Amino acid sequence: MSAPQHRRVKTALDETRLLILGAEILFGFHLNGAFQSEFSTLTLHARALHALSFLLMAIVVALLIAPSLQHRLVDQGQSSTRIVRACAQFAALALFPFALALGTDLYIVMGHRFGAEFGAAVGTGFALAALTGWYLAEWLVRRPGEQVMHDEKPTPIDVRVEHMLTEARVLLPGAQAMLGFQLAVMLTEAFGALSPFSKGVHAAALCCIALTVILLMAPASFHRIAFKGQNTEDFHRLGSALVLAAAVPLAGGIVGDLYVAAAKALDSPAIGAAIALTALAALAALWLVQPLLLRAKYRH
Repeated sequence: MSAPQHRRVKTALDETRLLILGAEILFGFHLNGAFQSEFSTLTLHARALHALSFLLMAIVVALLIAPSLQHRLVDQGQSSTRIVRACAQFAALALFPFALALGTDLYIVMGHRFGAEFGAAVGTGFALAALTGWYLAEWLVRRPGEQVMHDEKPTPIDVRVEHMLTEARVLLPGAQAMLGFQLAVMLTEAFGALSPFSKGVHAAALCCIALTVILLMAPASFHRIAFKGQNTEDFHRLGSALVLAAAVPLAGGIVGDLYVAAAKALDSPAIGAAIALTALAALAALWLVQPLLLRAKYRH
């Protein structure tokens, strides 16, 4: 017998949580790496690849968080076949740039220490291994006859609250890791050499991520303190609003850090701004425009 639909949604969200934590830690590594003492000794080619890889990881984060925001905005926390399918589709899309970024990062660090040829071999090898393990192997063992159930009955409040709290947990660990990287960067010598504008952008990005952490931790606090652990419609609405609100400063923190690191890596504020605006466009499209269009479509 197929599992209830809400269990499928919970499983999909839990799988996304595993991916998003690794993605945001690697995102934080890119920020931290740009402020290491030997980063300036990298070739311009390697620093440009670092900026590109940073942008790829921002897109990965955007793709992996998109299903949770869709679940809040489009489905209002209801379990549905659509959100299960969306989780699978966004995860599949996110793994491709993830593999490219992983291979690029290995090429940069291995090439810096052991030579460009060795770095290229390691980076290419692991990128191909990731693509094989994440796409080809799954394609070979897929079960085309198995379908997701289409039970669209109203979801009980207990299940909707569980989903909402899970979505907060999806975002929280990565945001906390990013905050740690941001704080560490401010204590490096390289940060002191930045322009006043870049310092200000990084400070603003740090504050954005700190606000994100506060907002994502708030639902659990409200649940324990204000609602005494009871699952109610009021708590579900409040928690959903907090999760959605957290996406705004999270996007600001991602875009700000991307600008600072890219501008430093390439010694070009203009290129840094272009990369940051590209990430902003992707975040806005995936986290705001698409969910609102889908909500309008299904309501109509």
